[in-house]
Formats: sequence, C-alpha cells, structure tokens
Amino acid sequence: MSVIDCHHHVWWLDKFPHQFPPSWGTTLYRDFTPDDFRPELKACGIDGTILVQSLDDYDETLHYLDVAEQNDFIRAVVGWVPLADPTACVQALDALRPRRKFVGMRHLIVYEKDPRWLLQPTVQESLAEFARRGFVFEAITNTEEQLGTVLDTARRMPDLDIVLNHLGRPPLPEQGWEPWAAQMVKAAAFPNISVKLSVGGDVVWRWRWSTDEIRRYSDHVMQHFGPQRVMAGSNWPVVLLSGSFAEVWHGIENLLTGLSAADRAAVLGGTAERIYRI
Repeated sequence: MSVIDCHHHVWWLDKFPHQFPPSWGTTLYRDFTPDDFRPELKACGIDGTILVQSLDDYDETLHYLDVAEQNDFIRAVVGWVPLADPTACVQALDALRPRRKFVGMRHLIVYEKDPRWLLQPTVQESLAEFARRGFVFEAITNTEEQLGTVLDTARRMPDLDIVLNHLGRPPLPEQGWEPWAAQMVKAAAFPNISVKLSVGGDVVWRWRWSTDEIRRYSDHVMQHFGPQRVMAGSNWPVVLLSGSFAEVWHGIENLLTGLSAADRAAVLGGTAERIYRI
C-alpha cells in the first residue's frame, strides 16, 4: 500500500494567474512546481499524490492532467467542470473520458455569494451525472450553511462519493467547537462522505501549525468517520503559510499514533487509493 498525499496544488502564475486574499500576504505569489515538491515528498517517504484544482477553470484542469502525465508521482487529478451548466458538464466529462488520471472535481463554493449554490437544480443535475459515472465530488466549505448544503446533497445522492476538504473547516484559530463538531457527526452518518485530514487556507494564514491544537479536531473526525473514510493531505503549498511541509506531514503522522498499523496505513494512503480508484 502506497503513502499518498491526497491534497496539493501546483501553479505557474504566468500561465494561470491566482488571486489570494490580501490577508494571506505574498508567500504564495510565486511558481510552485512538481520539481519543487518532489524532494519534499521523497524526504517524507511519500509515494504519490493527488493534484487538486485551485481555479474554477477547465483549462487549468487540462493543464493539470498534462502535468500529471509528465510526473509519475501524481497518481490522480481532481479538476473542475462547469456544474452550473449540465450540458457543458456532460460534454466536458465526455472529453475527459480518455484522461485516466481524472478522478473527480471540486468547485470553490467557498467563494460563491450564494451559500446555497450547491443546491441549485442545474448543479444537482450535474452532480447526478457525476454519481452515474463514478467520479468523486470534493466539497470545500467555510461556513455552517455551506456544509449543510453538502449534507443535503449527500442525502439526495447516496451513490455520489463526496470528500470534505480540510476536516470540514474546524474553528481552529478561534479554538471553537460548535456547530462544527455536531455537523461532522451528522456528516459521518452518510456513508458516502469521507474527509481529508488537512487544513485549509482560511485557517493556516492566521494559525501556526500545532499538532497538539489540531488533535482534538482530528480525533473527533476519526472517532466518527473511522480510518476507512479519512485520508491525509498536506494542502501544499498553501500550508506553507503555517509551517514547513515536513513539519506538517510529520504532524499529521503524529496525529495517527494511536491507530493500529492497518488503520494508520489506511489514512496515509489506502483510503485515498480506494475512494479515488487509484
């Protein structure tokens, strides 16, 4: 069983300009490439990765798939297709059929003005097509209402594999608990929802990585989802706002010390291999 970092990005800013919140500073305003990432992975004993979209841009997805074909350590790509236009969505999925590393998609619903964007009939129609084709939908949320739309979608579409990014955005900087904790219990009741053991940009820009501080949140998720529905992800390079890659990855490993060898192996790769059909 391979060790898999299930969540990272790459970008070349001249090809695909990015805009980060001003509060994040300037650390991320440079190119981050597979050549930058490869030595970090080797140093931490990571065999492969899943490359995740950072723009709601179909051209970026095609570019990522080309990058994945050129770099064997990238085992799969979570891209983007236009969910709000079911016809265009189907056309995109048909065009992507030969691209064997395309395993699913993410839409940055955190930036949609409508917190219930995901429940639009056209979006739901496209997600139903995703379920029929066996692709994964990744959900990145920052608010209780956004996460609620993901739970509604899971209820409506039990055959759709949904992966919550970044522990469902626990209130780490605020050292809070509810309503996040109760919502994660509700999410765990849906067998088609899994969770990434990672931390998102909304948290890391104002929180210095602390394995001790994140432990109560990761333990809560592990208790209710179980290792077969939790997977380790670094969120490189965004996580560099809070610590080095090695610090973060070894911190994630440390969060798993209480697990059996088999359960630990699941979180560090087996779960991702199964859910993404790698």
